[in-house]
Amino acid sequence: MDCTSTAINYSQTGYYNQIVTDYVAGSDELRSFYEHPVSEEGIRAAIAARQNFPTDRAALVGFLQKQYEGIPTSESVKLNISRISNNNTFTICTAHQPNIFTGYLYFIYKIIHVIKLADHFRETIPSYDFVPVFYLGNEDADLEELGKIFLNGEKLVWDTKQKGAVGRMKTTGIEKLIARIDGELSVQPHGKELMQLIRNAYIGASNIQEATFRLVNELFSSFGLVVLVPDDAALKKKMEPVFKDDLLRHIPSQVVAETTSRLAENYKVQANPREINTFYLRDDIRNRIEKKDDFFHVVDTDIKFTEQELLKELELHPERFSPNVILRGLYQEMIMPNIAFVGGGGELAYWLELKDLFHHYKVPYPVQVLRNSFLLIEEQCEERIAKLDFVPEDFFREQRLLLDELVKRDSAVQVHLTSEIRDTRAFYEHLRSIGTKVDNTLLTHITALETRMIKQLQNLEKKLLRAEKRKFSDQSRQIETIRKTLFPNNGLQERVDNFMPWYAKYGAGFLNHIYDHSLLLDQKFILCSVKGEKDPATQRMLATTIQKS
Repeated sequence: MDCTSTAINYSQTGYYNQIVTDYVAGSDELRSFYEHPVSEEGIRAAIAARQNFPTDRAALVGFLQKQYEGIPTSESVKLNISRISNNNTFTICTAHQPNIFTGYLYFIYKIIHVIKLADHFRETIPSYDFVPVFYLGNEDADLEELGKIFLNGEKLVWDTKQKGAVGRMKTTGIEKLIARIDGELSVQPHGKELMQLIRNAYIGASNIQEATFRLVNELFSSFGLVVLVPDDAALKKKMEPVFKDDLLRHIPSQVVAETTSRLAENYKVQANPREINTFYLRDDIRNRIEKKDDFFHVVDTDIKFTEQELLKELELHPERFSPNVILRGLYQEMIMPNIAFVGGGGELAYWLELKDLFHHYKVPYPVQVLRNSFLLIEEQCEERIAKLDFVPEDFFREQRLLLDELVKRDSAVQVHLTSEIRDTRAFYEHLRSIGTKVDNTLLTHITALETRMIKQLQNLEKKLLRAEKRKFSDQSRQIETIRKTLFPNNGLQERVDNFMPWYAKYGAGFLNHIYDHSLLLDQKFILCSVKGEKDPATQRMLATTIQKS
């Protein structure tokens, strides 16, 4: 596998909302919603803030060492865990839910981004040390989202009736999916190696969080990545004061609501706080807590507590309380010596709601780094793009617009009336100059005539273009095929495709190349041209198009 890459602005893709494009552009509208700029200066400022916060490093290291007991990992991971004990060591973190088989390509991209940042700052700020951490958000209960993957365009779903936190679900039944994936991918050059990784992770794992932990460790232990599964009573004990404030006084809701009201003046709010932002987590449930009359009810269950009973439950079993999206980041930053968080656009949007909450609890707010995004373009696809005399960046546009441009560019007859419309406007401008000398009231009539004529010419141009486009049906099919390859389900590749076909084809070298082409703090979208063995599925799709052509 060989790669070359170019980077474009996120605004050029058309796939990112205003809050993301404004953030990476450094818009003044957002400056009050985050602490540090995305720069080395911002990183140094985050370090200074973190040094004044009493992180319980010994407890975290002890937990991590216990978590890794019996898990084969690299010496670099063990060393990185021990380094966290040092006051001059800081973590750079990303987080994600336990999607089966990692879910989407961006799961891989965000992890590699934190690894590269840690490596970079270890060299450029040598007076400190940096450890990359993957925080596994194992308490998410959205099985519909976490229990599926797309494999070469086909949706595969884990058939299970389990409920509650997905991370705590047993892996029962997932072997059927593994067998289905094996049948498709084991024929690839590195397919058997991949399937062994998958089986090592999932077969025999007690639950999904353990399986995900194993898989991420298998993929990234050679990079020194530390995986943190924070579902632990001792760690959650540190959140007890926040949970109390949330359950009894609703302070987090009040603080964040004030921030979101300001943010909503210019942007769509990603996550609105509830009155209570703590879930009850036990056995097969992870349900919201609501207060009604004098009782705290666990929604959709028969479980209820008096205030005294709830506080006793929190004191004895903090692991039974789970933060929602409003509180999760605060929990993460309370237990780790973290200075930067790498997340996607949605994560960035809700983190921008939280700075005042961090200030309230006097917890350092980390540098917010938008994760790297890639569009992987294989050689045969790039060849087809070149034959159409386009470049990959062109394909961020709609298929209709691409075909319009191709027809206007390549048609043997005139189909656009740009010159004629320009001449018509000049003609009516001349008539206006004549009319004003005769009677000013004629201007309205002349302008109406111009508007009607321009509209007629524009409609004629559309008809000419439609008629000529029928002659370009082959090129239209090729454009459609290329767009479906690069933008499955009409979305970004990284939000649909899974990493497994790429690993099966290119092996661990795929991860290394993503690392090599990952940006640091540049915050741009990366187009990566991939040269190597041709993927059979894509090759068949393109071959069919060529034959029709």
